[in-house]
Amino acid sequence: MIAIMAKRPLVLLTAPQLGQTLLSARKARGMSQAALASRLGLSQPRVSFLEQNAGNLSLGQLLAWCAVLGLELSVGSRIDESAQRTSAGW
Repeated sequence: MIAIMAKRPLVLLTAPQLGQTLLSARKARGMSQAALASRLGLSQPRVSFLEQNAGNLSLGQLLAWCAVLGLELSVGSRIDESAQRTSAGW
């Protein structure tokens, strides 16, 4: 399980890592999927689906999700740029 209350930012490289981070953050705040869904204007089954398939989140949904859970989204350059070119997949 990924620790959410870390002092250092988490480095996420895959959609499953993002989904696990969002799920962990929700649980750490004692929030049910239904409660999160209500705050996001989504259904509980949709929240469940997106936690398992975070690659389907739109940017707007991700930012709203982060706001509700008290998370911050940050983007930066990787230290090893050769890894970036090979793992991006597009």
